[in-house]
Amino acid sequence: MTFMQIVSLLAGIMFGIGALAAVYRIIRGPSILDRALATDVLLAIAICALGAEMAINKHTDTLVVMLVLAMFAVVGSISIARFMAKQDAS
Repeated sequence: MTFMQIVSLLAGIMFGIGALAAVYRIIRGPSILDRALATDVLLAIAICALGAEMAINKHTDTLVVMLVLAMFAVVGSISIARFMAKQDAS
């Protein structure tokens, strides 16, 4: 195994463990804010994994996918914050 293959394998394992932990928190909760934060973490992990894949394979084909995921993360966070702000006001 070359050095790049070892680094790729370790990065994949770390991204996988992080994603599994985020999915666990999404399922278990207990509050909606925990689930929202875990969803943001999962999206960040997906964006980082795509970025690592692009760097390893030396291409920019999935850059648009990364930008769309980032947009969903921002819009989702803002909508959850607005929803929670309206609930707190009531």
